[in-house]
Amino acid sequence: MAKWGITAARILVAVAFVAPVYWILVIATGVRGSAYSLPPVFLPAFHFHALWTVLTQTHWLRYLANSVLITSVTIVCVLISSALAGYALAEVRMPGKQMFFYLIIGVMMLPAQALLVPQYVVMFHLHLLNTYAGLIVPFVANTSGIFLFRQYFMKLPASYREIARIENVGTWTYIRRVAVPLARPAVATVTLLTFISSWNQFQWPLIMTNSTAIDPIELALTHYMQTYQANWRELSSAALLAILPIVIVFLFTQKHIVAAVAGGDQGSKE
Repeated sequence: MAKWGITAARILVAVAFVAPVYWILVIATGVRGSAYSLPPVFLPAFHFHALWTVLTQTHWLRYLANSVLITSVTIVCVLISSALAGYALAEVRMPGKQMFFYLIIGVMMLPAQALLVPQYVVMFHLHLLNTYAGLIVPFVANTSGIFLFRQYFMKLPASYREIARIENVGTWTYIRRVAVPLARPAVATVTLLTFISSWNQFQWPLIMTNSTAIDPIELALTHYMQTYQANWRELSSAALLAILPIVIVFLFTQKHIVAAVAGGDQGSKE
């Protein structure tokens, strides 16, 4: 009986998360005026005229390209910096290593809003306002990513490193060919979390940009809401385009994310 109750609770939670996305799909592919129909229409009609209008009669493809560029570069930089810093904190003997780790934990506790002013001042003096670099540089290091990689690297058997030394394998090669591949769940988790946070960036681009030419998709969506606030099909189609990449990335990384949540041992045994 308890097992049935747990299953029912999981189904309810899943429905609560999926329902908004499904409703966006229903409105985006429905007929004009379906958002106001009574009784409500609960099945998508799969009319893609509104979606085609968004893609062909607006600058939405450019906004998508901006978000893809910003997010892709950010993910690559975060993976590199997190893997290197995590390895240093896990394997390298150096004075003050624990202090550096505690400082990273402390930064994780700071709200992002507390860093807006110093980050803006730095970007201003580097002349990076209203540039792609200004939207990427403040996020190339991620404290959560460093913490996750450190935990995975600490679980790697010491014999791996000893064998690498005997075989005269350098540190860079060991990290790239041994440590990081064994930490695949950490790589997948950091990739997904960085993708979601970078793709959903709104406050920082709003502060940093004054030109729509480099607007990411979330900032463009707010402008689109102001323009098409009464046209729910077009607005829902634009929102659907903003959501789909996150769903696709999650589908490709969910197995490793489950392994990361369950524990690091799965990553080293595969």
